[in-house]
Amino acid sequence: MSECCLKGFKWDGEPQGKEVEVSGQTCYVTGSNPDVGIIVIHDLYGWTFGNTRLLADSYAAEVGVTVYVPDFFGGVVLSADLLNNPAEWGKLDLPNFMERNNKAVRGPEMVSFAKHLRTQHGKLGAIGYCYGGWAAFQLGLKSDAPLVDCIAAAHPTFLTKEEISNVGVPVQIMAPEIDPQFTEELKTYAVTEIPKLGVPFDYQYFPGLSHGFSIRGNRENPAEVKGLERAQRVAVTWFKEWLV
Repeated sequence: MSECCLKGFKWDGEPQGKEVEVSGQTCYVTGSNPDVGIIVIHDLYGWTFGNTRLLADSYAAEVGVTVYVPDFFGGVVLSADLLNNPAEWGKLDLPNFMERNNKAVRGPEMVSFAKHLRTQHGKLGAIGYCYGGWAAFQLGLKSDAPLVDCIAAAHPTFLTKEEISNVGVPVQIMAPEIDPQFTEELKTYAVTEIPKLGVPFDYQYFPGLSHGFSIRGNRENPAEVKGLERAQRVAVTWFKEWLV
């Protein structure tokens, strides 16, 4: 994991949801549709990050669903103050942090959470940002009884070719041009292989933008504003297509 997963900007705004416990997971919940739910899988800044919650609020309002942002870091939160303090990044023990939050540790929690929500909602989607991108793909694996009805991933981190080739539900990818995590090799693999899988596929490419733009973009930079607003807009359209 590189510094691209830490850098970015905190957005203004006051989240409108509430913090509750859902299936044993501490969770931010916004919206109130009993029939349709969306899981937002957070980036490195975790479930309390204001930008993540603001995006969740926008999906709840614009898609008309209940949105869940569970804590998949076991109560540990990286402070959003790090966004504006890169001098502190070197003090983080990211290898240890990621070992404690790797796929083997957190993947089963995410699957369990999705299984629970599957019993609560007739339709269920998932979207993952950065760290959460691989998780969205795992929730969308081929299955006779899929955990979710569609997925989206924005600049996914730790995503593998195997996860890409095993997706079994409608999938959307938001890919910036500059991304050391979702590399050119992985981009090419995704756009080559997913169309062979027989699932609807929406590939959204963002020239000139970098990893993290859709959740930590600079709202004072016109190009980044245009990109992050487009990313939110196409995700809303995607979820409306497959969930409502």
